[in-house]
Amino acid sequence: MMRLPYFTYHAPRSLNEAVDLLARGGAMVIAGGTDLLPNMKRRQQVPRALVGLRGLTELRHVSNGDGVTIGAGVTLSEIVRDMRFRGPYAGLWQAASQIATPQLRNMGTIGGNLCLDTRCNYYDQNYEWRKAIDFCMKKDERASERGAPQVCWVATSSPRCLAVSSTDTAPALVALGATVTLTGPDGARTIPLTALYRNDGIDYLTRRPHEILTSVHLAALDGWKSTYWKLRRRGSFDFPVLGVAAALKLAADGTVEASRIVLGAVASRPLESPDAAPALAGKRLTDEVIAEAAALAAQPARPMDNTDYTLHWRKRVTRDLVVYALRELRGDDTRGLRRKIARIEMLSVANP
Repeated sequence: MMRLPYFTYHAPRSLNEAVDLLARGGAMVIAGGTDLLPNMKRRQQVPRALVGLRGLTELRHVSNGDGVTIGAGVTLSEIVRDMRFRGPYAGLWQAASQIATPQLRNMGTIGGNLCLDTRCNYYDQNYEWRKAIDFCMKKDERASERGAPQVCWVATSSPRCLAVSSTDTAPALVALGATVTLTGPDGARTIPLTALYRNDGIDYLTRRPHEILTSVHLAALDGWKSTYWKLRRRGSFDFPVLGVAAALKLAADGTVEASRIVLGAVASRPLESPDAAPALAGKRLTDEVIAEAAALAAQPARPMDNTDYTLHWRKRVTRDLVVYALRELRGDDTRGLRRKIARIEMLSVANP
């Protein structure tokens, strides 16, 4: 049985108190704990203290205005139940609906999923297993401390860690043009969500050490549609081995005015596809246009052999999932494909 290490737990009553506790050093924030606590049992993270955020009511609200603002402490289940996350924001609803299991969605928060630790078959093992391979470069307690070289076991010649981003909501929110607010000792700052991530398995967040992600903002997206497709071995619980988020705005005549396609689980950050949008701009979503855009969208994908399935197949199937996503946004009935790929019933953008 894997047990938690010893730690001190703080339950701040305000966001300012939480920031002050975090600034003392040696602490990590915890909301739902669905990722952090298993990591602590595996000794992937061993903080001296945890700063609990669940009691901070200012992080638990969804508010309307110029779009929608989601507090970072809002649970994934609350997002799934909220009818405001249909219509233009359906991609976020679909992403949240496919995360883990109902019990974990009841605890897990949107802020926690956006800050989800990167994953790797060599890293996500217990301490004894990792010790047997002399650890890896992602873990601080690494072989280099004894004079041995730092190694990424996925690609032994790699100068950086290739652990993969496995958040479902981040690709969906990047496709929707979301921004996030981070609050620290120097105050609050708002950045595009895409700027929160680096393509580095170890240093994968640009969040400053003592900052807390406090909210997510979505602008009003009149005329937009969005969708999220997830590939995993089982119909529940599993992390994605591929995620495809797509959002687009159609003109009255059916031509594409604007679009975004974002891939998940193929790099250490959500990966935008810059060449796909120009291929769609000003065109109708014919089969030929969709096939061309899908091929361009899949080009940046560089999946590594550090998650489920073979990397070569995951590379090939990226194009297929982009095709399915764009067909759904076109208005095709993709419910049969949803059942085949996701193995669950899923709200369709074309057939809600």
